[in-house]
Amino acid sequence: MKPVKTCSWKQLHLLLLSTILAATLGACSVAEPAAEASPSSNTTSSTTSNAPSKKVLSFAVLGDAEPKPEPQFPNVASAVADVNQLSGPLQLDFVVGVGDIAHKGTLVQYDNVTPVLQQLTLPFYPIMGNEEHGSTVARFLEYANKWNQGKISINDPSYVLEFDSVALVLASPDHGRDFNDSGINWMQQQISQLYPKPVLLVVHGAQAGVYPENAEKGIHHPGFSEVIAQPNLAAVISGDLHMDMDRVEHSKQLGKVHYLHIPALERTKIPDETQHTAMFRVFNIDSNGLVQVDTYQTGVSKPLARHAYQFSLSGNQ
Repeated sequence: MKPVKTCSWKQLHLLLLSTILAATLGACSVAEPAAEASPSSNTTSSTTSNAPSKKVLSFAVLGDAEPKPEPQFPNVASAVADVNQLSGPLQLDFVVGVGDIAHKGTLVQYDNVTPVLQQLTLPFYPIMGNEEHGSTVARFLEYANKWNQGKISINDPSYVLEFDSVALVLASPDHGRDFNDSGINWMQQQISQLYPKPVLLVVHGAQAGVYPENAEKGIHHPGFSEVIAQPNLAAVISGDLHMDMDRVEHSKQLGKVHYLHIPALERTKIPDETQHTAMFRVFNIDSNGLVQVDTYQTGVSKPLARHAYQFSLSGNQ
């Protein structure tokens, strides 16, 4: 906001000589209206007042990679370059990965993607997918820390990122893309302990049935329904399905929970493999609890308006 205009002593002296003293003094005491926020300022008008809201957290999310047959990661590299370029203008805080980076968890895939992910200038918080379970948890943790090069330390496949107004619970599957009782209990416990703080749950695959494009694929453990029922769970962020964002319903609300699909970077499977557009998503959370989810095509500096999605952490929208 621009400062209020005030009149100097010299101006007042001149104004005293003017026959329009009262009108001019009135004009000098009026504040100019605030300038409209620019798109890069990361402020969003409140839905309940005219006061501008402020960004409290922003992060990018990268989807599945696991390229085949060749262990090459050109679209991951493009996404990393884009995120690095956007990190300043969007004030990004970190990057999340939803799993399935290394096809079958092979060393050649881990080794080839490592110099690519090491180019990220922000901390990278990945989880495992079913592909990483082609090898061991220990191998995943070894490379997750190599990718970060000391920026952060990841000691467990599942962990929590807690902030003042929201928390992320990042839960790696226990096997394949599903959970054992212990994994279900861990998620419930973490979300319950965070109450009443809103939680965004990051899993590799959502529960089976959420995305009818492949309704059988996903989490089948019956206890996951109790996880979803937690009153402070606001959203589930997942990948796994390799869906074409332009030909599926990728973002939706079921009950009180919002579901956000993260598209695969290296290849598309659903509804078919005939076209692939590499994309990633960015989450911006403001001080009013409004979450703006934008989708970027790699190599394109502006988000794709057709894939924008908004929801409120309070459940009012």
